[in-house]
Amino acid sequence: MSTEKIETETTKPLVSIIIPAYNEEALIEKNVALLYDYLETLTDLYRWEILIVNDGSSDQTGPLSDALSKKYNTLNVHHHITNRNLGTALRTGFQNTHGDYVIVLDIDLSYAPEHIERLLAKSVECEADMVIASPYMAGGKNTAVPRLRLLLSKTVNFIMRKASGLNIYTFTGMVRAFKGEFIRSVNTKSSTFDINSELIFKAHILRARVVEIPAHLDWTEQRKLGKIRTSSLRIIKGIFNGLVNSFIFRPYLFFWLLGIGIFLISLYIIVWIFINTYLQYPMTAELTQGFENRFSLAVSEVYRQRPYSFVVGGITLIISIQILGLGFLSLQKKRYFDELFHLNSAVLKANKKL
Repeated sequence: MSTEKIETETTKPLVSIIIPAYNEEALIEKNVALLYDYLETLTDLYRWEILIVNDGSSDQTGPLSDALSKKYNTLNVHHHITNRNLGTALRTGFQNTHGDYVIVLDIDLSYAPEHIERLLAKSVECEADMVIASPYMAGGKNTAVPRLRLLLSKTVNFIMRKASGLNIYTFTGMVRAFKGEFIRSVNTKSSTFDINSELIFKAHILRARVVEIPAHLDWTEQRKLGKIRTSSLRIIKGIFNGLVNSFIFRPYLFFWLLGIGIFLISLYIIVWIFINTYLQYPMTAELTQGFENRFSLAVSEVYRQRPYSFVVGGITLIISIQILGLGFLSLQKKRYFDELFHLNSAVLKANKKL
């Protein structure tokens, strides 16, 4: 190989592709071959390394992955002895990458390999720290996804978009491209699928640039393999998790909305009490003299007629003030967390450079 060709090879960006795998013996060999066939078309632009994270599979996924690593010299395998869920699998992948760019891909190729080039192109074009493959934004598409599962996903992502105030349509999607330096310096803690929304949350704190590209989510092969399972319980659980995850973006907003809602109820009752007291006031002229005495008599008459209004109005007013106070406290705590996370990330990034 000539010196010029060697220099060209080493100057091309290195792209690390992370593939989490759990009990995927039915498709891992076929899909890795398809992936390498596609990557061959981009060898003029990029260098590649692939990391399969075998997350404690109980079938032949582990041995098959090891065999693939012998067949492809740019493929490495990392094994978890037990299933530790997606979040841990992705952290294992991130910690063992060396690429200028890092891409997370699903082994079932529900997002076709062609998304890789588009993710990388958008990352370069926008100098983005994170590029998300989004089937829910304008231009995105879904094929063969069960209606209940699609409803779940769209509902959760809609809730998170509105709650966070971010112009992002797909918070839960796993297929993404990252700048290598960025993703290796982000400290995450989630061990479940929640890591996908956690990464967006922490990227937002770090003022990282996050963009989306329209993507095609195609579950045709999953239907053929019979791997799709949905239930009403999972729909409810998924929506609940979406609400909880939305809470981390702007926790104070939930307290304020609830507090204002309860305050409006109390305000309505208190106004009703004052209006009726005003109407009762002229009737007290024959019974007593002096403003204070007449006003007290009017209030007591309104209380005699509707005592529960005073109780409910007072209790709702106190509760609303307490909830609004919690909103201000949560805003303060979020600001402290953001500052501490900035500091933590800066220290982690500095240590990695040593």
